[in-house]
Amino acid sequence: MSLFLVTFFLVYGGVHAYALLKARSALGFGWETAAALSPFLLALVGAPVFVYLLGKHNMEGAARAVAWIGYPWMGFLFFVVWMNLAVDLAVLVVRLLGAATGTWTGPIPPVAQKAGFFLLVALSIVVSGYSFFEAREIGIEHVRVATDKLPASTPRLRIAQISDVHLGLLVRHEKAEAIARLVRGADPDIVVSTGDLVDAQINKLAGLAEIFAGIHPRLGKFAVTGNHEFYAGIEQALAFTRRAGFVVLRGQAVTVGGVDDPAGAAFGELAGRPEDKILEEGPPGLFTMLLKHRPRASLRSRTLFDLQLSGHTHKGQLFPFRYVVARSYPYVTGLYSLGSAHLYTSPGTGTWGPPMRFVARPKVTVIDVERAEKPTAEDRS
Repeated sequence: MSLFLVTFFLVYGGVHAYALLKARSALGFGWETAAALSPFLLALVGAPVFVYLLGKHNMEGAARAVAWIGYPWMGFLFFVVWMNLAVDLAVLVVRLLGAATGTWTGPIPPVAQKAGFFLLVALSIVVSGYSFFEAREIGIEHVRVATDKLPASTPRLRIAQISDVHLGLLVRHEKAEAIARLVRGADPDIVVSTGDLVDAQINKLAGLAEIFAGIHPRLGKFAVTGNHEFYAGIEQALAFTRRAGFVVLRGQAVTVGGVDDPAGAAFGELAGRPEDKILEEGPPGLFTMLLKHRPRASLRSRTLFDLQLSGHTHKGQLFPFRYVVARSYPYVTGLYSLGSAHLYTSPGTGTWGPPMRFVARPKVTVIDVERAEKPTAEDRS
């Protein structure tokens, strides 16, 4: 956790430094002005820490106010920086081509630099504004999986999946009620939560668990831990999830199997049982579903389950960050075939950090597992 925080603040601080240098280059202000702006930028870099400390000391109102300043700024800055980086890369390519062909035209005039900077800032404001609305509009994603492992009496099993809701300071009752309405409207047989139901700040969640507790699918509700359950404090996170009516699966196999998120190892909470051993405990011949927060599947495990449901990636949350996420998690979003098994990664139902999504609409996923006849030898030929 400490290594993650150090890395985060080094990167986030560097992003602010880059933005400040771009602004200085475009607007032409001196180092005195840059120095005067630095304390405000440092405060914005430290906003996540201030949110954590204020929440820890039960100053919920102040924590929420800082969050509503610091996290939208984080999203806006992301757009400003990647747009400027894209322009810088394009300019570099043009300069290299110009140098190679002898058509170099010299540096960009200051007026053009200034106009370009303001244009990108304005575009970032527009995109940021749109991303707020996209994050509020939760959609439904329908997925179909065929199997010959359902009994004749069960032609279809419907599962509603939520993931990465991040209930906390910013994701509150309105979002929880919208999610619950969509889940109830799907009329699922099973409801699953594939981690990060809560965020790191969960000290004031009165009434939120009860919203989910009012959902009563025929075959029950199941949940596994994500990394944020451990950041929030695993015991209180589990207590909240159970109050919401979920059976929390931690290194055990039932009709739906689940494993702890690897973040638990840093907190001394990881069950320590390999997931393939857990999967082997299930009755043979039945459709086996694995709930696992992070979308990774070992070669051994994928021979033991039929469908893995995961989350964690948020589909990148803010485009084009999904391409960075995909470097660590190639199964970044959607349904993937793993030979005889399938892995589905939810785009996420809530938001982490900035209450914004861009080209990554939040979804409740409805998975229909439908019975297919097992092919005969004649069919295979």
